[in-house]
Amino acid sequence: MNQSIWEFLVNYQDQLISLTIEHVKLVGLAISIAIAIGVPLGIYLTTNKGLADLVLQLASIMMTIPSLAFFGIMMPLLALIGQGIGFVPGLIALVLYSQLPIIRNTYVAINNVDPNIRDAAKGLGMTVWQRLRMVEIPNAMPIIMAGVRMAVVYSIGIGTIASFIGAGGLGVIINQGIARTNFNMIIAGAVTVALLAILVDMLLGLLQKWLTPKSI
Repeated sequence: MNQSIWEFLVNYQDQLISLTIEHVKLVGLAISIAIAIGVPLGIYLTTNKGLADLVLQLASIMMTIPSLAFFGIMMPLLALIGQGIGFVPGLIALVLYSQLPIIRNTYVAINNVDPNIRDAAKGLGMTVWQRLRMVEIPNAMPIIMAGVRMAVVYSIGIGTIASFIGAGGLGVIINQGIARTNFNMIIAGAVTVALLAILVDMLLGLLQKWLTPKSI
C-alpha cells in the first residue's frame, strides 16, 4: 500500500504541484481580502459595543453553515452575474468564512491593550491614529495574528470543498479519488492539504514573531 501511494505521488507530482499552486492562490487572495476587511472592522467595533455584538453574532452564525451548503447557496446568487461556478464563488465564500476569527481576535486584542499604555500614549500627545499605529496594534499583534493563522488553516481545509463548484485546488484530486474509489488519490490529496496547512501555519508563526515587538 505504501509503495503504491509513493508511486502515485511520483507519477502525479506535476498535477499535485499545479493543484497546490491553485489552492494557495485561492486561499491567499481570500485571506488577503479577509484581513483588509476584518482587521479595520475589528478595530472600529471597539468603539461600538452594540454593533460589535451584532457583527460577531452574525459572523458566528456564518461559521455554523456547512461549507458545501454555503457554496450551494452562492451558486444561484452569483449566477445572476454570470459567476455561478468557478473561482469567484469559492473566493467569496472563503472570505466570509475567514471573517469571524480575524474580526473577533482583532476586537478582543485592541480592547485588551493595557489602559496604562494607552493613557501614556495620550499623555505624550499622540493622535488617535498614532496611538493605534504605534501603540495599540503592535501590542495587539500576537492575538490578531493568532486569528489570521486560524482563518488560514480553516480556509485551506474548506478550500478543498470549493472544488465542487469548479474553484480548483487540491479538492479536485480528492473528488476524483472519491469518484473513482481510488484511495491513493484521496490520501495523496488529504496529506498534501494537511502538509500545506502545517507549513503555512509555521511560516505565519515566524511572521507573528517578527511583527511582535520584543518588549511584549
